[in-house]
Amino acid sequence: MLTQTASWAETNGSRVSLADTLRKRRQKLFKMINFPVVLWSGVRSSRNFPGNKLPFRASSHFLYFAGIPLENVAIRMEPPGTLELYMDDPSLDDELWHGKKLLREEVAELIGANIAFPMSELWSRAYSSATIPVQDVYLQQQQSNMLHRWLYSASSLSWIDWELAYAIVQLRLCHDAGAIAELRKAAACTVQAHRTGMAATRHAKFEAEVRAAMENVIFAQQMNCAYNSIVTVHGEVLHNEQHYRALNHGDLLLVDVGAETALGWASDVTRTWPVSGKFSPTQRDIYEVVRSAHDACIAKIAPGVEYKDIHLQAATTLTYGLVQLGILKGDVEELVENDVHAAFFPHGIGHLIGLDVHDMEDLGDLSGYELGRTRSDRFGLKFLRLDRPLQAGMLVSIEPGFYQVPSLLNYPDRRESFQEFVDWDRLAQFSDVRGIRIENDVLVTDSGCEVITGELPTHPDAIEHLVNS
Repeated sequence: MLTQTASWAETNGSRVSLADTLRKRRQKLFKMINFPVVLWSGVRSSRNFPGNKLPFRASSHFLYFAGIPLENVAIRMEPPGTLELYMDDPSLDDELWHGKKLLREEVAELIGANIAFPMSELWSRAYSSATIPVQDVYLQQQQSNMLHRWLYSASSLSWIDWELAYAIVQLRLCHDAGAIAELRKAAACTVQAHRTGMAATRHAKFEAEVRAAMENVIFAQQMNCAYNSIVTVHGEVLHNEQHYRALNHGDLLLVDVGAETALGWASDVTRTWPVSGKFSPTQRDIYEVVRSAHDACIAKIAPGVEYKDIHLQAATTLTYGLVQLGILKGDVEELVENDVHAAFFPHGIGHLIGLDVHDMEDLGDLSGYELGRTRSDRFGLKFLRLDRPLQAGMLVSIEPGFYQVPSLLNYPDRRESFQEFVDWDRLAQFSDVRGIRIENDVLVTDSGCEVITGELPTHPDAIEHLVNS
């Protein structure tokens, strides 16, 4: 994996080195702030006993400026662009158990560090630096001791750390050439995994078999899953991570699976397909409503467009479709204003994608919401993860859905509030639709947008063909 970092990205036929990309990122950072910064990669937590570790995932903020996912490493950056590496060379025992690893000076050369020190030297150099806390509680305490201030979480920061976080958000919102090249790799792998999952479905007996077929594609390309895979016949459970259920004729399989490159860049794609290889008439009707919302949102994406308006476009299109099917009653605009659509589409239309599949959400709404904006308490807007005007270079997900969630539809007080808007008898005719979601990754360009996962079709005829092939 680390060998690919010397020539990290290829754009328009020219190679971009990792060190050059990282240097440009540091220069941009120090046009916004004028104080030193220390970022830690993090450490692995133990699964059940000290020697049995969970898989390591480096801090995304560290990765953005250091490029490669090394455990228990730190970098210190100082204006106008100095980069110091803090890392212990591997011991003989490390090599015995884990194989040969890069030495400190080798890593320093890869990432363009001006100087490299053992980790013990960081104690004397970190004071007065800004940072962002890592997820691990033990390492957070170490950070607090070294910096002489408490670091609770990345969403509760002191003034200097908040300034750093705000600057990093501005940098990471719009991707550079190196990032986009990695995001395209993740997208291509994810598309291949979904095609494989569709083809595997008709011969699979359980959800887990489809999941295994898809994740095999990802791991075979030396990537990881960007998040816990969702492969479920109960698509009404939004983050369903159980995979033990049988696949039966008539079921819809909702599959939300995305790859993450070896350097940490993510993809996030959802498709919904019939286990039998053929949508029922009611399933196809709802699927087409969701697809119409998906297409309407993508058609609207361009620099300067408010992402909240993209969400409301999805709500309006979905509501119109459900009125046409006779499931909802009333004026479309009034139904949306009363959040009736959220009974079937309770989440936001999507989120940022980058080094995190929900990019920078460890920083709370600092990343997703334009400064000065706060989350709405409206039922139809409170789960909106992104409320900013779009900019060229942003990668966002577009993922409308339709779900029959028992806790939303069957509780007496909620059911009563929807009584005048929902034709319950008509809705009952769509009982074979538990959940449908269609999701793509969309890059905002100077003149509009590009669906970088667009090689995976959304048309129901094409979906049926892939399942039956």
